[in-house]
Amino acid sequence: MAGSLIQRVGATRQRRSTAKKREIVEQTMQPGASVTRVAQQHGLQANQVFYWRNLYRQGRLGEESTGSISLLPVRVAEATGSRIVEPTAKRNPATTAGRIYVDFPQARLRIEGRADASALRVVLDYLLR
Repeated sequence: MAGSLIQRVGATRQRRSTAKKREIVEQTMQPGASVTRVAQQHGLQANQVFYWRNLYRQGRLGEESTGSISLLPVRVAEATGSRIVEPTAKRNPATTAGRIYVDFPQARLRIEGRADASALRVVLDYLLR
């Protein structure tokens, strides 16, 4: 039979854990790193590493689920055009107005004033899908 004479040439597919993929992607993000060189060091095609980098930037190359709580990345920015008001003993923290800004890959959430915790949870659950 002719089909039995055909041999597969080349390496077989390797499965890498999410942690290993993240490690490889983080190596490519070091100053002066080359995606092509890092891919070659790990026996990968550069396009595969670029795909993983894209997932990483979208937050979709996370750790394997352990059933624990996952945290959102936070960026602290300087306040612009506002003045700092020292808290006084008379103010109730539950009624103090504030601001929450959250940037997602597909949306930006801005909450000004007092936020309802249950409504905020619903919005965050929807945006994290």
